[in-house]
Amino acid sequence: MDRIRDNNLTVMELFSALLHERACPFTKEEVESFAKDVGMDIHPAFCTLICAVCGLDSDLNPRHRLLAEKYITPALKRLETAPYRNDPFYQQVHLPEKTRGEWQLTHQQYAPYELFCYDDTKDLPDGREIPCIGYFTEDFRYPAVLQKGRLWMAITPNEVETMKADIAAAHGNILVLGLGLGYYAFMTAQMETVSRVTVVELDQDVIRLFEEELLPQFPSKEKIRVIHADAYRYVETEAAKENYDFVYADIWHDVLDGTPMYLRFRAMEKHVPGAQWRYWVEKSMLIWLRGLILEEMDAEQGSLYRYFEKKPSEAYQELPLLRQQTSFLSPEWVQGPCGND
Repeated sequence: MDRIRDNNLTVMELFSALLHERACPFTKEEVESFAKDVGMDIHPAFCTLICAVCGLDSDLNPRHRLLAEKYITPALKRLETAPYRNDPFYQQVHLPEKTRGEWQLTHQQYAPYELFCYDDTKDLPDGREIPCIGYFTEDFRYPAVLQKGRLWMAITPNEVETMKADIAAAHGNILVLGLGLGYYAFMTAQMETVSRVTVVELDQDVIRLFEEELLPQFPSKEKIRVIHADAYRYVETEAAKENYDFVYADIWHDVLDGTPMYLRFRAMEKHVPGAQWRYWVEKSMLIWLRGLILEEMDAEQGSLYRYFEKKPSEAYQELPLLRQQTSFLSPEWVQGPCGND
């Protein structure tokens, strides 16, 4: 199991470096030329190139061969643009180029063979954690909102795929924490099983951009209301008055900044009695938390052992069990030395 954990960490570091530093390491012409020269189909040829960029020598190094075959190649997936261009939000909502305060509505683009995360990390029965890394073979333009020039939220394959199950689960009177471009509200408001969608958003400029430019285009806009408030304070003081059936939290940018917020909301679920809670990229956050817990166990600090009914080596493997036992973890613990290593 230690070897698998080491491999998981290595692959995470390799893809993290690629996505942040060399997300588009090859042009379309280079990939197609290489595939033709070696007599391979496009996808296996591209996988070979990515393994080379990662510094893996499968011919001479057995561990590199294992990483290439069991991690890198299964992680990579060629995606088609049509399913995303046909997404209802893409079809029905026109995003103008607008700026208000530090926020900007705009569009960005994936180049052919540019790498990006398209779904939650896969948690396999043998302990492997496989990132979901996709690419297109043609340009793909997507709507985005920037804060001070930094991407905050976009309707990319990752947004679409990671929200599918959470959208399908929504029902009744729902509360959404975090607005963004309103994708979750857009999709759930059209469901017959959803009676009302209340969105809580902290930033007034984001609300104004949404209400002026996007909400009028939503087909079920009459179901949607937006409240200007702090999400934590609203949950603590106001949510119980509204009889919400379902709560969806999505106020974070990614797993790293989201996990402390996730734990804080988990401790606050009692303030909305009877409601079902769902969280954006929860599976990926639980996988990351599992890694932090194992690091502490390895350090023989021992403070976490008492929280597991099973042996720690068995308990950590089951994400649903880990989710049930996250109450002992605090946002401060995640942000402390163990979370910053």
